[in-house]
Amino acid sequence: MPSVLIHVANEDPILGEIEAYPGPGDTSILVRNPRRRDGKDLHYLMANVTLVIWPMARVTFIEVVPGDDEEQIIGFVRE
Repeated sequence: MPSVLIHVANEDPILGEIEAYPGPGDTSILVRNPRRRDGKDLHYLMANVTLVIWPMARVTFIEVVPGDDEEQIIGFVRE
């Protein structure tokens, strides 16, 4: 599951995991384990919430956070 940083209009960014990247026709995004960038709980969600659906109309943009298991791309190698 890729980790993403979701930028919602007039809110702090939200860190979470998604099953699949949203497509051009999607109207919402399903986020698992939503939290603030520093790992703290979101003050407007109940403590036991692990899955949230945000409307794409409120999402400004989404950053994909590279994971430890992803390959690093090497742009230039000198021998």
